[in-house]
Amino acid sequence: MMRTESGLETKFCRLGEDLTVGEGCRISGYASVFGVADQGNDVVVAGAYGRSLARMAAEGRGVRMLWQHDPGQPIGVWDEVREDGRGLWVSGRILTDVDKGREAAALIAAGAIDGLSIGYRTVTAEKDAKGRRLLREVELWEVSLVTFPMLPEARVGAKADESLAQSLQALAAALADARRTLAKGF
Repeated sequence: MMRTESGLETKFCRLGEDLTVGEGCRISGYASVFGVADQGNDVVVAGAYGRSLARMAAEGRGVRMLWQHDPGQPIGVWDEVREDGRGLWVSGRILTDVDKGREAAALIAAGAIDGLSIGYRTVTAEKDAKGRRLLREVELWEVSLVTFPMLPEARVGAKADESLAQSLQALAAALADARRTLAKGF
């Protein structure tokens, strides 16, 4: 996690091997997964994005697609950003008419870039008994394509609301937790 002077926070997640790039550089998947602690020990709670997404829709605004959180480098458009039972689902188009968009599309297609990251401001959070910060409400600003992910469990390319994909992601998360536990020792 990174915090800036403006209070904007960023979270990262891994894109994965099953990346979907098509129809003029379309990408889709999860930018955030509910209930999973990231490397900064933050956990996004289901419903945390709801008010922010509703407010943006009411104001006719959308979540920005940026390159590496740089507000001077928008690279595409998120056509759909919504919460479902698993997390924050995003689907959009990388604009290849933009230099960085062309670069991003090529890097993703080659597997050189494998991360997504959310930029947000915390509205409501609390610590749980394990010392994790539970993000109950956040103001979502942007979802970026990035080099280094913070939340490896979230992946682009997973199908929204698909039970097999959800089961496989839950299994992957459980295996990742087991690896971390074993690495620490008993």
